[in-house]
Amino acid sequence: MSENKAVILLSGGLDSATVGAIASQQEYQLYCLSFNYGQRHYCELEAAGRVARSLSAVRHLTLRLDLNLIGGSSLTDQNLAVPRNADETESPITYVPARNTIFIAHAVAWAETLEVRDIFLGVNAIDYSGYP
Repeated sequence: MSENKAVILLSGGLDSATVGAIASQQEYQLYCLSFNYGQRHYCELEAAGRVARSLSAVRHLTLRLDLNLIGGSSLTDQNLAVPRNADETESPITYVPARNTIFIAHAVAWAETLEVRDIFLGVNAIDYSGYP
């Protein structure tokens, strides 16, 4: 296993960009992994590409997953409306079931093929939007 390479789960948002910068500062070679999972906002992937380039990633891989087939989220199901105001009494309809777990599993698989020991994931415990 290489100790100077890392897989970075990169959404294009602030949390993943920050964790990518931390990994870069720690002198890891960055292998960035993003997902086109059927989300409504393609701008996420465009931002992830810009972040990967700005971090001088060795490679930026975007996997295609159709999480719409699982359903349950207005972010992937075009038949469900994205609400303007969240109902804080239950999980928002924008929650994508097990999304981060699915992403981590793919990161582990890619890390294994790259012989990478370290995986970075940026999440914010305070900004969870009522998700489980």
